[in-house]
Amino acid sequence: MHIILGGTGHVGSAAAIALLRQGEAVTIVTRDEAKAAPLAAQGAEVAVADVLDVEALRGVFSRGKRAFLLNPPADPATDTDVQERRTVEAIVAALEGSGLEKVVAQSAYGARAGERVGDLSVLHGLEEKLARQPIPASILRAAYYMSNWDASLETARRDGVVNSLFPADFELPMVAPTDLGEAAARLLREPAGKNGLHHVEGPARYSPADVADAFGDALGKDVRVVSAPREHWVEAFKEVGFSPEAAQSYARMTEVTVDEPYDPATSPERGKVTLERYVAELAGGK
Repeated sequence: MHIILGGTGHVGSAAAIALLRQGEAVTIVTRDEAKAAPLAAQGAEVAVADVLDVEALRGVFSRGKRAFLLNPPADPATDTDVQERRTVEAIVAALEGSGLEKVVAQSAYGARAGERVGDLSVLHGLEEKLARQPIPASILRAAYYMSNWDASLETARRDGVVNSLFPADFELPMVAPTDLGEAAARLLREPAGKNGLHHVEGPARYSPADVADAFGDALGKDVRVVSAPREHWVEAFKEVGFSPEAAQSYARMTEVTVDEPYDPATSPERGKVTLERYVAELAGGK
């Protein structure tokens, strides 16, 4: 049995679907059973639990042999760093005594030590905590999610605009959730003793200008990039509902991404889904 945290999200559901397709038993952990209904219809079991409830989560882990660990994103209206570090602590605490023989944890390109660097520092903390506990752990460092551009479909369709904090010509590694799910499923099925650090990105690197072109092709109209200047990043996050603390943290993460581009020390695994395909499927499905 494979236990999937975040199984109703983009990556977790992709991992669950990949495992189910291979005939593996899967349990989805969720706080909202209704959201897991599509996966339940495909054969997944569903466990309702809050990741902050250590005993309940340990009980769910004890049902399986392998687990995919996704730290849930905090409400951006809160201090996201504080909240996400709390869930990291709870997830790692729940591993103790769970009987799991292996875990695979989702992390991110550029994960680094420090404070107030958004997911980059929070997920680095998860990596470190997993390294100090006895269950073998594989770390899946993911490139920038293509799904982060999903909200741009509305503005591209309505206004012919893709809004970005990145400069229009800034290329960065991106990856589709489907490719991450496939990688996670493979790592979960590997022998417990085979673990370590794995990097996954898409078949090419893309810029916001490429994103705009992809939306333009998918929608059959001209779409352009509007990039917010650096001095407006914090306010841009606040305008969409981020707390002052979260806005500062996410602006710092954006700054690090632009100023200190991350390249894996070894060649990453390359996914199959191109940005153009991802955007076309997104636009065709909504």
